[in-house]
Amino acid sequence: MKHSNIPIFIQHMGCPNQCVFCDQHTITGAHSFCEASVRSDIDAALATMGERTCEIAYFGGSFTGIDREQMLRLLDLAQEYTERGAVCGIRLSTRPDYISPEIVEILLRYPICAVELGIQSMDERVLAACKRGHAAADTVQACALLRKAGIPFVGQMMTGLPGSDGQSELETAERICSMGACGARIYPCIVFQNTALADMTRKGLYSPLSVEEAVARSAAVLEIFDAHGVPCLKIGLHDGQGLHDPDTYFAGPHHPALGEMVRSRVFLYKIEAALDTVGPVREKSLQIAVPSGCVSMAVGQKKENKLRILEKTGAKSVKILENKALCGYNITIDVL
Repeated sequence: MKHSNIPIFIQHMGCPNQCVFCDQHTITGAHSFCEASVRSDIDAALATMGERTCEIAYFGGSFTGIDREQMLRLLDLAQEYTERGAVCGIRLSTRPDYISPEIVEILLRYPICAVELGIQSMDERVLAACKRGHAAADTVQACALLRKAGIPFVGQMMTGLPGSDGQSELETAERICSMGACGARIYPCIVFQNTALADMTRKGLYSPLSVEEAVARSAAVLEIFDAHGVPCLKIGLHDGQGLHDPDTYFAGPHHPALGEMVRSRVFLYKIEAALDTVGPVREKSLQIAVPSGCVSMAVGQKKENKLRILEKTGAKSVKILENKALCGYNITIDVL
């Protein structure tokens, strides 16, 4: 059965400061939050869900930082739908420094499926450059509190932030895994108009990643999550999140298939690593098996992976096919 979220965007509510990259109004596609419409929004979404499980997801801000009474009302409302079996639980996004023993105690009263933590980076220099307003220690504490309470959490991180590099991002991914995340999201940094990051870019103080750089660095991060068995729920913003409007999008690695390109690059890395162990394959035929549903990703955009393998190895042909016994990014190679 398919799984979906019913997103209720509380754009930027509860956030104590403005990070240099942040424009939640553009990212969420909404410019105001109306609590009175939440019930009708949920009902309208449920009417289109069909046979699938779903969660009510309070996204787009720091949910645990909003007015306490409003937070409780929204949790109570979502719980109503859970109790009658319309949804399977509640998901919410928040900042690490807005997780406390008191907040955890409140969350334990409700059917919370996951807390999505906007970790972004575990590098103190990056956190300071982005004006996040908290330290890596706050993230460590938040994860420990959630893990001890048995509340699953997803670690959201960004690549290409001011002050970051590939090594910093790999270390952030490793820390997210070691702190016990049940899932991850990777967001290459996009520069939106009317943000401090746009001003930094204009002044030459920040250089956005190119699409190729974003793919390479995000793929390296994704390999970390895959190695630790932490599923990656999303890579990059949805294509419609203000990325086609020059009044909102300023610069950065925008591509409508960015997530698939990153996953495709991981398959390429896996195939290249496997080829290093099989010896010369020049003028031979390669048959590469990948998990079900992954052939197009393994072939690559415009067959770039397949063409790169042919060029690099001198193989006569490359055939990529499905193997239902495989999962994740596992592959097998037969030389014929």
